Amino acid sequence: MERLGTGIGWRPEIADAVERMPGIDWVEAVAENVCPGHLPESLRRLRERGVTVVPHGVSLGLGGADRPDEGRLTALAERAEALGSPLVTEHIAFVRAGGPLTASPRLEAGHLLPVPRTRDALDVLCENIRVAQAALPVPLAVENIAALISWPGEEMTEGQFLYELADRTGVRLLIDVANLHTNHVNRGEDPAEALADLPLEAIAYVHVAGGFERDGVWHDSHAHPVPRPVLDILTDLASRVSPPGVLLERDENFPAPHELEGELTAIRDALDKGREQAAGGPAHGIRKQRTTRDDTAPTGAGTTGTTASGTTAPSTTAPTGTGTTGTTAPARQRLALAQTALLSALVAGTPVPEGFDRVRLGVQARALAGKRADVVAKVAPELPDILGARYRAAFLGYAHGHPMTDGYRRDALDFARYLLGDGRLPDERGRAALREWWLERSGARPRSHRPGVRLARATRRVLLRR
Repeated sequence: MERLGTGIGWRPEIADAVERMPGIDWVEAVAENVCPGHLPESLRRLRERGVTVVPHGVSLGLGGADRPDEGRLTALAERAEALGSPLVTEHIAFVRAGGPLTASPRLEAGHLLPVPRTRDALDVLCENIRVAQAALPVPLAVENIAALISWPGEEMTEGQFLYELADRTGVRLLIDVANLHTNHVNRGEDPAEALADLPLEAIAYVHVAGGFERDGVWHDSHAHPVPRPVLDILTDLASRVSPPGVLLERDENFPAPHELEGELTAIRDALDKGREQAAGGPAHGIRKQRTTRDDTAPTGAGTTGTTASGTTAPSTTAPTGTGTTGTTAPARQRLALAQTALLSALVAGTPVPEGFDRVRLGVQARALAGKRADVVAKVAPELPDILGARYRAAFLGYAHGHPMTDGYRRDALDFARYLLGDGRLPDERGRAALREWWLERSGARPRSHRPGVRLARATRRVLLRR
């Protein structure tokens, strides 16, 4: 694996600062925010300087029950080629559910949701990753995500799940140490145990990010400084393996450049500390050889098992969907039903599926609605301008009974239509402005491009100048 070095997440808001930062070996850009034919000038300049750019996808939903969408895969491949990237990355998550597999409406989460660590989910994920690997021009790495909720009836730990995934597909891993911390706080999972189970040789690079705790729940915000516990996990990882690359993620509330540089320095110090621990002798958590791994792994764990006498024997419980005699169709069906029931409870107010924590699902549902409101405000900044202080309450009221079905831009249009249709804007001026905004964007082509509208607006401008 190519050594990347120290990097930072490239975002338009900090593009100039990133270009001036010392010691930046590479950057990562959100794939969906990059247009292959019109690369941002900042990314062009970084590439010309020899800085590696890695596209980081957020919308494939490789952990969902459906096979990966060909259009999304093609778009990700185009970005990798346009950026000359050595690899692309995505998430072990599902982002949508419903549709033909469940004969129900398609639902969008607008967020990365956890995959159950079950045999069904692993079989489907492995097949989806193979489909993605075949469609991409460069290697794929997948990231462990942060979660507020836990699935009932899970059959593997996170480390076991990731080990099996890498073992069966050859996919590389993007390990987010901040997400390991999140899952420690929210789900009681020991980061050291997860690291001990990982196939360390499969690590492509590492993410480091900040968050905050509220009412006993850790929120992976990417909008706060990196806390000490996350740096400690990074040190633990560096004591076990030298990661090819480490990257600081920051998506909002961007601080002054010198503060970002200070966080990068703290990351380098944490890595150095881990290397010093490794140099001082065998690291306390180095992963043991897995000759006896099935003593603790669930049945059907994959390659070999250990007999009572200590000898290894081929596993007789290889999971279906491994490319041999099995098929993932039944697993996809079961996974689709489970994921649809969960997502519907989160975004459509349907009953909470059996076995889930109702309080924690309520926290997740509110977080999803709040994120929708924030992203729609960015996608359509005219809406909070028109609505003013009423925007957030109005959107949350809309979101409660109107799940997102086709992305944030459609969500913004549906929200405006909802307000106009229900007469929820007593201010006539605001209503007129909202109607004009909606009409401009809801047709097959913008109204401003139609001859009559252009003439009317030109006439209005002339009259206003008199």
